[in-house]
Amino acid sequence: MKGERGLSTYQGKRDFERTREPRGEDAAGTPSADGGDPVFVVQIHDASTMHFDFRLEVDGVLKSWSVPKGPSTDPHDKRLAMPTEDHPMEYREFEGVIPKGEYGGGTVIVWDQGTYRPLPPKKRKDRDASFAERLEHGHITFWMNGEKLRGGYALTRFRTAESEGRESWLLVKENDERAGQRGTPDPRRAKSARSGRTLGQVAADESTADQGKD
Repeated sequence: MKGERGLSTYQGKRDFERTREPRGEDAAGTPSADGGDPVFVVQIHDASTMHFDFRLEVDGVLKSWSVPKGPSTDPHDKRLAMPTEDHPMEYREFEGVIPKGEYGGGTVIVWDQGTYRPLPPKKRKDRDASFAERLEHGHITFWMNGEKLRGGYALTRFRTAESEGRESWLLVKENDERAGQRGTPDPRRAKSARSGRTLGQVAADESTADQGKD
């Protein structure tokens, strides 16, 4: 998952005079506040196409993937995950409407949040590598402690940018005691882990607030 270090790509795609998304710092951000396990967030994003954004804290930024069908609790489900630009740590709290015409315009809710811990690599060559290095090598496994997602998951790169023009990964649930067959909820009915609101309710609330400013 190679790319520019820092947040220049993220910042270059956004007009922060128009969007309420956090700008972030020029360099890598602050690690998780409590100094414990790194954090993750899964956001539902009703943009030009509905998708889930899967983000893991790695080296002070949120490494991010767009997952069209969302993460599943069923180990038989192999979810396509397309890398996107690094996001600032503050983004894990973002919930609201990105204005039409802006990059990613549409409504965002925090569907799940929590912490994760890296799991030991299975390949001998990666046993001395850091989690960030294993990510660069194209395979990581980790245990999620979220409000909705729990247990082991794996992210594996199966297509490189050099070979096909864009990286592609698979997000798969490990077959452990937290595995199930629930799949992924209907994104339009799913509720935020932060506010308990649906996408429609967040959009309606922001529309009402904007009207009140007129």
